[in-house]
This record gives sequence, structure tokens and C-alpha cells, in this order.
Amino acid sequence: MKILIDISHPGHVHLFKNFIWEMKRRGHEILVTARDKDVVIQLLEAYDIPFQRVGKKGSSRFNLVIELVQREIEIFRIARIYNPDFFIGLFNPAIAHVATLLHKPSMNFIDSEPEVVKFADLITIPFSNIILTLNSVKHNFGSKEIRINSFKELASLHPNYFSPNFQTIESVGIKEPDSYAVIRFVSWGAYHDIGQNGFNNDEKHLLIKQLEKYLPVYISSESQLPKDLEKYRMPIPPEKIHDFLYFAKFLVSDSQTMTTESAVLGTPAIRYNSFVGQNDMGNFIELEKKYCLIFNYKNSYDAIQKAVDLAQIPNIKQIWKPRKELLLKDKVNITAFMVWFIDAYPQSVMEMRNNPDLQYLWSPVTGETL
Repeated sequence: MKILIDISHPGHVHLFKNFIWEMKRRGHEILVTARDKDVVIQLLEAYDIPFQRVGKKGSSRFNLVIELVQREIEIFRIARIYNPDFFIGLFNPAIAHVATLLHKPSMNFIDSEPEVVKFADLITIPFSNIILTLNSVKHNFGSKEIRINSFKELASLHPNYFSPNFQTIESVGIKEPDSYAVIRFVSWGAYHDIGQNGFNNDEKHLLIKQLEKYLPVYISSESQLPKDLEKYRMPIPPEKIHDFLYFAKFLVSDSQTMTTESAVLGTPAIRYNSFVGQNDMGNFIELEKKYCLIFNYKNSYDAIQKAVDLAQIPNIKQIWKPRKELLLKDKVNITAFMVWFIDAYPQSVMEMRNNPDLQYLWSPVTGETL
């Protein structure tokens, strides 16, 4: 099978990298198209995944629309030559549109509620053949949906694939695990982020000022930081971020993806952004209410105070360890599931609809990995 995967965010690299490697081992052909956003290109190069560059992140709402159109044209041109049998993306309208134009099937992974990002869903869902979504997502996508009890972040951070390397933090002079905090700021420039926000510059300064009274602070930021905060930027290559996150005492973030990454690694996470509230995404509600791994705040000052509180709790990671283990016991190995699902497509669609519990063949408890 020939498969085209479009990657437009660093988290998508982590979602698909193990899938790409395993599908290639099984004899499938994979073509990756990639958007130049944040560290997408650096990650693909670090993981030695060949790709074709299609577009660069726009800096305004108008530019985002122009970029989307240009990317669709470029992906269409590439796909006409490559002639894939299947298209895959995450919340990716370009993939859905191009596949429709070429009369080919597409699968979009969607882990958010349509009520949260209405525009993005409106231009994506109607054109996708399969919507792979999470049990925690409240919205019903109808006949297109295949639900899986997992998180997309487990595609790279499931214990079958991820082993933390302490040498990563030793290389920058950190001697002890759980002795520092990680801060993550996103740029809020994606089309599905229109109208949303996280920490502003004043809040960033206050957060750092309060936390460094208790422990060292390292920042990961998509966008340029205020000059006086640049000295806190994390001194590691992007492909090592999960080592750094694993050994941190906790994370404070306005990012969706890194919050979940922190949770599945067993690192306490404080999430602040305007998505928090009545229509928040089901995965964050589950991570907070069921597994008690994260804290969600709509008020930045509440988030900062919680961070100060966590900084003063000794051995907090030991409290989090059984919570993480419960999550891993419950959740499906999403990479192994996707490999089976695409490898056996279209028969796999009918099998999952007839027996959704089939997915638990790829859980840590029953043991099959790939």
C-alpha cells in the first residue's frame, strides 16, 4: 500500500514516527509531506524520516488561510504524481480535501470537540472517510468514527517505544531528577487556535519569577521569548524533549499536546489556556478527573499559584507513579492499533464496528505490541 501522511505540527511527528517505521518494515510505501512549523523539520531530520516540504506557518489569520490553500495545491500536485492508496493526517483539512479530489480514502485523527474548534471541524470532517477519535471525546462523529481508548501521545511515549535517557539532563549539568520545572509556551498561530490564548508576557514573567524561588526553570517555546527570558530556554535538541520532561518535577503549560505528554510520562502538569471550561476537550477532563494527573485552569493566577504549591511538595513524582500506571493499564497501544487498522483496511473498519473491544488486543495487559 502507498500511504501519504501530512505533518503540520511537531506532535504529529511523534504520533506517526513509529507507525511509519513499522509500516515500512511491513513493505508499505510512505510519503511524508511536512509543514515548516516550530521544530517539525528538525524532528523529521533527527529521526531520518524523508519528507517533502509543503508550506510554512502563516503569521496572521489571513496568512493562515492563504497558506492552507497553497499547501492543498502543493499536496494535490505531489499526490497526483505519487498516487497514494490512502491519506492520513491529524485534524488535517488538506489531506481530506486532496483525497476527496483524487477519489481516495482518508483517515483523520481528531481528539477535540467540534464545539471547541468549529471552523476546523467544518472544513475537515465532511471530507474525511474515517475519523479516528478517542473514547474521551464527547462528540459523536456518526458513521465515520472509529473510537479507541487511548491518547495520541502514547504513539511515541508508550513504554514499548520510549525509554528515558538520564544522560540528556546530565549533559546540561542537571545532577538530580525531579529537581527542575519545565515551562511550555505555544504561539497560538494555528487555524484551530483562532480566538484562543494562553500566557501573555506579563504572566510569563510572573510565573518564572515565582517558580525560580524554589527550583531551576527551563522553557520550551514555539515563539520568540522576551529577551530577559531567553536565558531560560531549554538547552537541548527538540528530539530530546521527552527525556527532559520525564525527569522534570512538573510542567506548567499553555500547550495541549505537551500537557498530555507530561501526564502519560507521570510528570505532574498544570495547564492554563482559554480552551479550559464548559466545552473543554474530553481527554483533559479525563486526565484531571479520572487519573488525577493534571490540573486545568482558565485563570492564569490560579495556575501560577498551583505551580508554586507543587514546587514545595517533596517526592511528588512518587504520588503520581500509581496514577500513571493505572492510565497505562487502561489504554490501548495506539501505534500497534493503527498499524493493524491500516494494514487490514478496509476489512478492519467492519471488524471494529462489529466488535469495538477488538482494540484491546493491543493493550499493555494482553501484550501484543506490533
